[in-house]
Amino acid sequence: MSSDVKKKITPELQMEITNLYYQEAYFLDNRKYKEWLELFTDDISYKMPLRETVEGVGVENIADDSFYFEETIKSLSTRVNRLYTKSAWVENPATRQRHFITNIIIESTENPNEFRVRSYFLFKRSRGSTIDIEEMFGERVDKVRLENNQWKIASRIVYPDQSVITTMNMSMFL
Repeated sequence: MSSDVKKKITPELQMEITNLYYQEAYFLDNRKYKEWLELFTDDISYKMPLRETVEGVGVENIADDSFYFEETIKSLSTRVNRLYTKSAWVENPATRQRHFITNIIIESTENPNEFRVRSYFLFKRSRGSTIDIEEMFGERVDKVRLENNQWKIASRIVYPDQSVITTMNMSMFL
């Protein structure tokens, strides 16, 4: 890591961006989806490519042409607004969920108001009275941008560690 990068990633910057991720987890875990949506820029690209099971050491196992989801601010808004209607049967009764975000690494970019942020996530969810626990885990690669003195997520790629997704749906927003 160059000394140039070390100067840009200050403890204050690390804390500000880390707090963005903690705030996001809080909004999701407490079903504050409209507030969660405000954490994104208007040009957000939010996607999760498929992880493929392939043989061979060093072989890329992330599909570059297939996605579990590929969202924009408009499609995310549609999904969020639907959660506030009676037709969101999957959330009735509401699920109990937790988002754990760790290993936050911030890297500078050419733009002084944007940073690349890599993080690990663990998502756990339970429904009703069942003893089954759904979980998903993996890595996220984001671009965060300073807009009007507020950090916002401008892009996100979610890389699940599982090649077979066992959650009932993808309404949990990773």
